[in-house]
Amino acid sequence: MRRRPGIGGLQTAAAARDQYRQLGENVAKLRADMMKEQLSTFRSQLEDFARKHKKDISKNPAFRSQFHEMCAKVGVDPLASNKGFWAELLGIGDFYYEIGVQIVDICLSTRPHNGGLISLQELCTLLRQRRKSDREAVSEDDCLRAISKLKILGSGFEVITVGKKKLVRSVPTELNKDHNEILELAQAQGYATVDEVERRLSWTSGRAVDALDTLLDEGLAMIDDGHRDGRRRYWFPCVSPISSSLTTDA
Repeated sequence: MRRRPGIGGLQTAAAARDQYRQLGENVAKLRADMMKEQLSTFRSQLEDFARKHKKDISKNPAFRSQFHEMCAKVGVDPLASNKGFWAELLGIGDFYYEIGVQIVDICLSTRPHNGGLISLQELCTLLRQRRKSDREAVSEDDCLRAISKLKILGSGFEVITVGKKKLVRSVPTELNKDHNEILELAQAQGYATVDEVERRLSWTSGRAVDALDTLLDEGLAMIDDGHRDGRRRYWFPCVSPISSSLTTDA
Protein backbone atom coordinates (compact mmCIF):
# COMPACT_ATOMS: atom_id res chain seq x y z
CA MET A 1 0.00 0.00 0.00
CA ARG A 2 1.35 3.40 -1.02
CA ARG A 3 1.97 5.74 1.88
CA ARG A 4 0.51 9.24 1.70
CA PRO A 5 2.81 12.20 2.37
CA GLY A 6 2.78 13.40 5.93
CA ILE A 7 2.44 16.96 7.22
CA GLY A 8 6.19 17.40 7.18
CA GLY A 9 6.38 16.42 3.52
CA LEU A 10 3.57 18.79 2.55
CA GLN A 11 5.26 21.65 4.39
CA THR A 12 8.57 20.92 2.66
CA ALA A 13 6.88 20.87 -0.76
CA ALA A 14 5.07 24.15 -0.01
CA ALA A 15 8.32 25.78 1.09
CA ALA A 16 10.03 24.59 -2.10
CA ARG A 17 7.21 26.07 -4.21
CA ASP A 18 7.54 29.39 -2.38
CA GLN A 19 11.28 29.42 -3.03
CA TYR A 20 10.79 28.73 -6.74
CA ARG A 21 8.12 31.43 -6.95
CA GLN A 22 10.33 33.95 -5.18
CA LEU A 23 13.26 33.00 -7.41
CA GLY A 24 11.07 33.48 -10.48
CA GLU A 25 9.92 36.88 -9.26
CA ASN A 26 13.51 37.94 -8.59
CA VAL A 27 14.62 36.84 -12.07
CA ALA A 28 11.69 38.69 -13.68
CA LYS A 29 12.47 41.85 -11.70
CA LEU A 30 16.15 41.60 -12.64
CA ARG A 31 15.25 41.27 -16.32
CA ALA A 32 12.81 44.18 -16.09
CA ASP A 33 15.45 46.38 -14.42
CA MET A 34 17.99 45.46 -17.10
CA MET A 35 15.51 46.29 -19.86
CA LYS A 36 14.67 49.64 -18.26
CA GLU A 37 18.37 50.43 -18.00
CA GLN A 38 18.93 49.48 -21.65
CA LEU A 39 15.95 51.55 -22.81
CA SER A 40 17.20 54.52 -20.80
CA THR A 41 20.59 54.15 -22.49
CA PHE A 42 18.96 53.89 -25.92
CA ARG A 43 16.85 57.00 -25.29
CA SER A 44 19.92 58.93 -24.21
CA GLN A 45 21.79 57.82 -27.33
CA LEU A 46 18.73 58.71 -29.44
CA GLU A 47 18.72 62.23 -28.01
CA ASP A 48 22.44 62.58 -28.80
CA PHE A 49 21.77 61.29 -32.32
CA ALA A 50 18.90 63.78 -32.76
CA ARG A 51 21.09 66.69 -31.67
CA LYS A 52 23.87 65.64 -34.04
CA HIS A 53 21.59 65.10 -37.06
CA LYS A 54 18.99 67.78 -36.37
CA LYS A 55 19.33 69.34 -39.82
CA ASP A 56 19.02 66.02 -41.68
CA ILE A 57 15.95 65.01 -39.67
CA SER A 58 14.25 68.32 -40.42
CA LYS A 59 15.10 68.52 -44.11
CA ASN A 60 15.46 64.94 -45.41
CA PRO A 61 12.17 62.95 -45.58
CA ALA A 62 13.88 59.54 -45.93
CA PHE A 63 16.19 60.27 -42.99
CA ARG A 64 13.21 61.51 -40.95
CA SER A 65 11.31 58.27 -41.65
CA GLN A 66 14.25 56.17 -40.44
CA PHE A 67 14.50 58.36 -37.35
CA HIS A 68 10.83 57.65 -36.54
CA GLU A 69 11.49 53.92 -36.86
CA MET A 70 14.38 54.22 -34.41
CA CYS A 71 12.14 56.10 -31.98
CA ALA A 72 9.41 53.45 -32.20
CA LYS A 73 11.87 50.69 -31.28
CA VAL A 74 12.65 52.35 -27.93
CA GLY A 75 9.11 53.51 -27.21
CA VAL A 76 9.58 57.21 -27.98
CA ASP A 77 6.89 59.18 -29.83
CA PRO A 78 8.26 62.55 -30.99
CA LEU A 79 4.73 63.51 -32.09
CA ALA A 80 3.05 62.84 -28.76
CA SER A 81 3.09 66.55 -27.95
CA ASN A 82 4.18 69.81 -29.52
CA LYS A 83 5.88 70.66 -26.23
CA GLY A 84 8.84 69.14 -24.51
CA PHE A 85 12.26 67.87 -25.53
CA TRP A 86 11.57 66.83 -29.12
CA ALA A 87 9.59 69.95 -29.99
CA GLU A 88 12.29 72.17 -28.54
CA LEU A 89 15.12 70.26 -30.19
CA LEU A 90 13.65 69.55 -33.64
CA GLY A 91 10.38 71.44 -33.90
CA ILE A 92 9.14 68.13 -35.26
CA GLY A 93 5.78 68.35 -33.51
CA ASP A 94 5.03 71.76 -35.01
CA PHE A 95 6.08 70.43 -38.44
CA TYR A 96 3.44 67.70 -38.39
CA TYR A 97 0.75 69.91 -36.90
CA GLU A 98 1.36 72.40 -39.72
CA ILE A 99 1.11 69.62 -42.32
CA GLY A 100 -2.05 68.36 -40.62
CA VAL A 101 -3.73 71.76 -40.92
CA GLN A 102 -2.79 71.94 -44.61
CA ILE A 103 -4.11 68.41 -45.21
CA VAL A 104 -7.45 69.34 -43.64
CA ASP A 105 -7.67 72.40 -45.86
CA ILE A 106 -6.87 70.38 -49.01
CA CYS A 107 -9.41 67.69 -48.12
CA LEU A 108 -12.11 70.30 -47.54
CA SER A 109 -11.37 72.19 -50.75
CA THR A 110 -11.40 69.02 -52.89
CA ARG A 111 -14.43 67.44 -51.21
CA PRO A 112 -16.96 68.83 -53.75
CA HIS A 113 -15.07 66.91 -56.48
CA ASN A 114 -14.16 63.66 -54.73
CA GLY A 115 -16.75 63.28 -51.98
CA GLY A 116 -14.14 63.29 -49.22
CA LEU A 117 -12.00 60.46 -50.60
CA ILE A 118 -8.65 61.36 -52.16
CA SER A 119 -5.64 59.23 -53.06
CA LEU A 120 -2.65 59.62 -50.76
CA GLN A 121 -0.42 60.24 -53.77
CA GLU A 122 -2.59 63.10 -55.02
CA LEU A 123 -2.88 64.57 -51.54
CA CYS A 124 0.91 64.66 -51.20
CA THR A 125 1.24 66.25 -54.65
CA LEU A 126 -1.23 69.01 -53.74
CA LEU A 127 0.50 69.47 -50.38
CA ARG A 128 3.90 69.94 -52.05
CA GLN A 129 2.37 72.44 -54.48
CA ARG A 130 0.96 74.39 -51.58
CA ARG A 131 4.29 74.45 -49.75
CA LYS A 132 6.07 75.50 -52.99
CA SER A 133 9.56 76.43 -51.82
CA ASP A 134 9.83 73.30 -49.67
CA ARG A 135 8.16 70.69 -51.89
CA GLU A 136 10.66 67.87 -51.47
CA ALA A 137 10.62 68.12 -47.69
CA VAL A 138 7.27 66.30 -47.41
CA SER A 139 6.93 62.58 -48.14
CA GLU A 140 3.99 60.17 -48.11
CA ASP A 141 5.32 58.89 -44.80
CA ASP A 142 5.06 62.43 -43.40
CA CYS A 143 1.47 62.68 -44.65
CA LEU A 144 0.57 59.36 -43.01
CA ARG A 145 2.04 60.46 -39.67
CA ALA A 146 0.21 63.80 -39.81
CA ILE A 147 -3.07 62.09 -40.70
CA SER A 148 -2.69 59.70 -37.76
CA LYS A 149 -2.74 62.77 -35.50
CA LEU A 150 -5.90 64.10 -37.14
CA LYS A 151 -7.94 61.21 -35.73
CA ILE A 152 -8.31 63.15 -32.47
CA LEU A 153 -10.59 65.55 -34.37
CA GLY A 154 -13.15 62.77 -34.57
CA SER A 155 -14.23 63.84 -38.05
CA GLY A 156 -13.43 60.67 -39.98
CA PHE A 157 -9.83 61.30 -41.06
CA GLU A 158 -8.15 57.99 -41.82
CA VAL A 159 -6.24 56.08 -44.49
CA ILE A 160 -7.83 53.07 -46.17
CA THR A 161 -6.31 50.68 -48.69
CA VAL A 162 -8.26 49.81 -51.82
CA GLY A 163 -6.42 47.47 -54.16
CA LYS A 164 -2.98 48.96 -54.71
CA LYS A 165 -3.95 52.49 -53.67
CA LYS A 166 -4.01 54.23 -50.32
CA LEU A 167 -6.96 56.60 -50.02
CA VAL A 168 -7.44 59.33 -47.43
CA ARG A 169 -10.98 59.60 -46.14
CA SER A 170 -12.05 62.90 -44.57
CA VAL A 171 -15.73 62.10 -44.03
CA PRO A 172 -17.21 59.40 -41.75
CA THR A 173 -18.51 57.34 -44.69
CA GLU A 174 -18.45 53.58 -44.19
CA LEU A 175 -17.43 51.66 -47.31
CA ASN A 176 -18.40 48.01 -47.43
CA LYS A 177 -16.77 45.18 -49.38
CA ASP A 178 -18.85 45.86 -52.51
CA HIS A 179 -17.84 49.52 -52.59
CA ASN A 180 -14.17 48.64 -52.16
CA GLU A 181 -14.31 46.12 -55.00
CA ILE A 182 -15.83 48.70 -57.35
CA LEU A 183 -13.19 51.28 -56.44
CA GLU A 184 -10.47 48.70 -57.02
CA LEU A 185 -12.00 47.80 -60.39
CA ALA A 186 -12.17 51.47 -61.40
CA GLN A 187 -8.47 52.08 -60.73
CA ALA A 188 -7.49 50.83 -64.20
CA GLN A 189 -9.35 53.54 -66.12
CA GLY A 190 -10.88 55.84 -63.53
CA TYR A 191 -14.47 54.73 -64.07
CA ALA A 192 -16.78 51.73 -64.07
CA THR A 193 -20.05 50.81 -65.80
CA VAL A 194 -22.88 48.59 -64.64
CA ASP A 195 -22.12 46.07 -67.40
CA GLU A 196 -18.46 45.98 -66.48
CA VAL A 197 -19.18 45.48 -62.79
CA GLU A 198 -21.60 42.66 -63.58
CA ARG A 199 -19.10 40.93 -65.88
CA ARG A 200 -15.86 41.43 -63.96
CA LEU A 201 -17.25 40.79 -60.47
CA SER A 202 -19.93 38.24 -61.45
CA TRP A 203 -22.65 40.31 -59.78
CA THR A 204 -26.34 40.62 -60.57
CA SER A 205 -27.55 43.84 -62.17
CA GLY A 206 -29.37 44.87 -59.01
CA ARG A 207 -26.29 44.46 -56.83
CA ALA A 208 -24.13 46.46 -59.24
CA VAL A 209 -26.64 49.31 -59.58
CA ASP A 210 -27.24 49.48 -55.83
CA ALA A 211 -23.53 49.72 -54.99
CA LEU A 212 -22.80 52.27 -57.73
CA ASP A 213 -25.79 54.44 -56.80
CA THR A 214 -24.73 54.38 -53.14
CA LEU A 215 -21.27 55.63 -54.10
CA LEU A 216 -22.97 58.28 -56.25
CA ASP A 217 -25.21 59.39 -53.36
CA GLU A 218 -22.17 59.63 -51.07
CA GLY A 219 -20.51 62.03 -53.52
CA LEU A 220 -17.71 59.60 -54.39
CA ALA A 221 -18.78 59.14 -58.02
CA MET A 222 -19.65 61.37 -60.97
CA ILE A 223 -21.98 60.38 -63.82
CA ASP A 224 -20.96 60.64 -67.49
CA ASP A 225 -23.77 59.93 -69.98
CA GLY A 226 -22.15 61.52 -73.03
CA HIS A 227 -20.83 58.46 -74.86
CA ARG A 228 -21.98 57.02 -78.19
CA ASP A 229 -22.36 53.53 -76.79
CA GLY A 230 -25.06 54.84 -74.47
CA ARG A 231 -23.46 53.26 -71.41
CA ARG A 232 -23.42 55.35 -68.25
CA ARG A 233 -19.95 55.73 -66.77
CA TYR A 234 -19.40 56.22 -63.06
CA TRP A 235 -16.20 58.23 -62.64
CA PHE A 236 -14.35 58.08 -59.34
CA PRO A 237 -12.15 61.18 -58.78
CA CYS A 238 -10.33 59.49 -55.88
CA VAL A 239 -8.76 56.96 -58.29
CA SER A 240 -8.92 59.04 -61.48
CA PRO A 241 -6.54 61.72 -62.82
CA ILE A 242 -9.53 63.98 -63.53
CA SER A 243 -9.49 64.92 -59.85
CA SER A 244 -6.21 66.81 -60.24
CA SER A 245 -7.45 68.74 -63.26
CA LEU A 246 -10.69 69.67 -61.50
CA THR A 247 -8.76 70.86 -58.48
CA THR A 248 -6.47 72.92 -60.67
CA ASP A 249 -9.42 74.50 -62.47
CA ALA A 250 -11.04 75.29 -59.16
